[in-house]
Amino acid sequence: MTIDKSKVAIGFIVAGVLTLMFGIISAIIGPSVMKNQVEKNTVIDPKNDLSYTMWKDLPVPFFMSVYFFHVLNPQEILKGEKPMVEQRGPYVYRKQCRKENITFHPNSTVSYREYRRYFFEPSMSAGNESDVVTIPNMLVLGAAVMLEDLPYAVRLLISTTFKTFNEGPFLTKTVGELMWGFDSKLVDFLNKFLPGMLPSTGKFGLFAEFNNSNTGLFTIHTGRDDIRKAHKVDSWNGLTELSYWRTPQCNMINGTAGQLWPPFMTKESTLPFYSPDACRSLELVYQRAGEMKGIPLYRYVAPKTMFANGTDYAPNEGFCPCRQSGLLNVSSCRHNSPVFISHPHFFNADPVLLDYVLGLNPTEEDHGLFIDIHPLTGVPLNVSIRLQLNLYMKRVPGITETGKISEVVMPMLWFEENGYIDGPILTTFHTNLVILPAVMEYMQYIFIALGLVTTVVAILVYHKVKATGNEQGKGSHGFETQEKSLSYSEKDM
Repeated sequence: MTIDKSKVAIGFIVAGVLTLMFGIISAIIGPSVMKNQVEKNTVIDPKNDLSYTMWKDLPVPFFMSVYFFHVLNPQEILKGEKPMVEQRGPYVYRKQCRKENITFHPNSTVSYREYRRYFFEPSMSAGNESDVVTIPNMLVLGAAVMLEDLPYAVRLLISTTFKTFNEGPFLTKTVGELMWGFDSKLVDFLNKFLPGMLPSTGKFGLFAEFNNSNTGLFTIHTGRDDIRKAHKVDSWNGLTELSYWRTPQCNMINGTAGQLWPPFMTKESTLPFYSPDACRSLELVYQRAGEMKGIPLYRYVAPKTMFANGTDYAPNEGFCPCRQSGLLNVSSCRHNSPVFISHPHFFNADPVLLDYVLGLNPTEEDHGLFIDIHPLTGVPLNVSIRLQLNLYMKRVPGITETGKISEVVMPMLWFEENGYIDGPILTTFHTNLVILPAVMEYMQYIFIALGLVTTVVAILVYHKVKATGNEQGKGSHGFETQEKSLSYSEKDM
């Protein structure tokens, strides 16, 4: 049985064309299929196991590192000399977050409260919570500024009250007491006779409100009706705008809750989010592209205008009264206490702030905040949020505890909240969002190349077979003619 090579060649031509068409169609619809898959997996939906778990339980390790500015010359400061500080730390706490009261609404939003707890990690810390640190006493120096406009006689009475409860201008306490609270007879007195003046009714601590607390009632978009809205805040504590600040723009609640962002980000995209702790919306800007363990990322950082004053950056006028650029006055949402937020060590702030305090050395590497985002999905891969807590201090006549303190914005501590995707979650993320798309893309090109090669080779073979067949046909015809001539000759003989 002979094989018809021309038919085989035609078969290969058909197969090649089909393979080529499959590759071209895959190249055309592949991105659309990938886009639909990303949209499906980034919508907040309990059916999306990986993304929903990441949103609900924050399964990656997250830590808060706290650095105190230990005051080296408290007595000299009271005489009007320049403060000298020494950074102590880090004191590292593992942060545990969980979302509760999760309620989905018909308008493609979901409400929840996120609770947070902190656990000290001695192995990651430079010391123990029993370490002793000296910092300004907010109860005294903060209250002095808050009450400086009261009549002189009242200020003398306040000063007498401080002395009665043995409250001085500086505190020397353990790290644990400063963080989570300590017993204070003055706090008990104020809560009894002036309820509401202090943020807490129990012990007084710088992070007492943070532990075992929630960040308020968030209602955010799930992205089901519009993927561009995914994770964006619809309301916070029932509010669609704030009332802390002086302009509508500054009171806007913009962006997400600061954990995930909508997918399909570009280099022109910004990273807006609302921070209840900063009492305002913040916005990061694109800095550069990068890679984390093979996963592409965009790095977003704080622009210099984030904490600029209204003179240097007009849109921030609503956050005033302002001091130097680099400081955010949060007194309006912190019981009017003279508290300012900045970048650590006054990074990106007016250089004059560094002249008022000795012992600061700002660098972008150590003190700049950033978020590394996977642009296709809007999922943060590496996060480092760094902020500093400062107290505005000055001499207040009548309150003798203030001595001759020079007017200064005094750094008290700075903290870094950081975390990154690692382990099984990183592996799953890498497999689903890097390896599989790459395999799909390569397979498209392989099918196109294979289809082209198969088609071209099969066409060449087909033509060769046809050409060979024609030559054989001609040869056979000549042989028959010769035979006929020969037979006629024989007959004639």
